[in-house]
Amino acid sequence: MVTVRVPAKVNVQLGVGGLRADGFHDLANVFFAVALFDEVTATPAEGVTLSCEGPDAALVPLDDTNLAARAARLLAAHHGLAEPGVHLHITKAIPVAGGMAGGSADGAAALLACDALWGLGTPLETLLELAAELGSDVPFALLGGVALGRGRGEILESLPVRGTFHWVFAVADGGLSTPAVFRECDRLRDEAGTGFTEADVPTPDADAALLAALADGDPVALAGALANDLQAAALSLRPSLADTLRAGTEAGALAALVSGSGPTCAFLVKDAEAAAAVAAALRASGACRAAHPTYGPVPGAAVRT
Repeated sequence: MVTVRVPAKVNVQLGVGGLRADGFHDLANVFFAVALFDEVTATPAEGVTLSCEGPDAALVPLDDTNLAARAARLLAAHHGLAEPGVHLHITKAIPVAGGMAGGSADGAAALLACDALWGLGTPLETLLELAAELGSDVPFALLGGVALGRGRGEILESLPVRGTFHWVFAVADGGLSTPAVFRECDRLRDEAGTGFTEADVPTPDADAALLAALADGDPVALAGALANDLQAAALSLRPSLADTLRAGTEAGALAALVSGSGPTCAFLVKDAEAAAAVAAALRASGACRAAHPTYGPVPGAAVRT
């Protein structure tokens, strides 16, 4: 039996380029791993089977659409294993369809867990390549820390960061489809007359002020630089998120933004005490289903010993 713990992410910058011919968008995606974890436990079995527990377990598919199952099959195929055998049990704490890459995290954890269970010794560089085949956010879940993702987000460059930043995450009822949010972003750009294709929208780049704030460990400076090009689209599809963002800001957060494609909202705060206070205020406001104070950055997926 092998158990792997894997963190959620927040995008402290999500710059979205225009729609490419292949249906993707070029990104400048600054990933930040936070201490909100799923665990994936791999045990020997016949075939590939899944189970799940946790607050959102009923929302997790237990078939081959789950990235954890796909990861197991992909790793087996890469190594020429004709019949992969593993049962993957997911203990879920990362919100489902919440913009924090929970499904991608499970895919990354399954790669690592199956690699250890089957004694394959796959190099990290190869695991990252396999992760990129599974999805744009999967490689970062292996890497953790803070990193700039280019291309679809899968081309990663680790970034320097000092100290610990404190966060609160407000979980909404229900999820948002990432493809639907990207489509809405394109629609809003088209409606605004700016165009939405790669010919119209410049390729985004990382914000220098944001990178400096991370390197300096300065939460106030980071608060002023947080940015998410998908936020307007998420708010268009889920207008109630504006109330959540407002509640956290009024409770004393330094900054608020939608996490990735949403609908989870992220609040940067000055310290652990402020995180506890903002989380309590969000719970009392009724503007979210749950609120979790946490911190980061933290390492990526790792086998628990």
